[in-house]
Amino acid sequence: MVDNTIIHFDIPANDLEKLKAFYSKLFDWKIFRAPGPVDYWMIQTVPVDEQGMTLRPGVNGGMYKKEESDLKAINYIQVDDIDESIKKIVNLGGKITRQKQEVPGVGYIASAVDPEGNPFAVLQSMR
Repeated sequence: MVDNTIIHFDIPANDLEKLKAFYSKLFDWKIFRAPGPVDYWMIQTVPVDEQGMTLRPGVNGGMYKKEESDLKAINYIQVDDIDESIKKIVNLGGKITRQKQEVPGVGYIASAVDPEGNPFAVLQSMR
């Protein structure tokens, strides 16, 4: 059973270099391009081990090129069962904004908004 806690965040950016410099200088975050074909930048707010697991309490995240003007930063909440969480989101007055999709090597994610329109996502880990 997982703790249903924030485990990741994403920050969309029009100017990746500008935002990278901002957060690196403001908080001393380590920001680097993730391997692979997608232009995605990892943000380490706390150190990680060889498997990418945090060594201290904290949450790491990522940054990507904003493709839609209204995109906002989003927190990912870890869940045990993404399908059950999707049902609960809808039943409690939330709305699914991006259907369940697989993130290879990570798990499954779905994006939503709460009844007030605040964005968040749920993530069922493969681990």
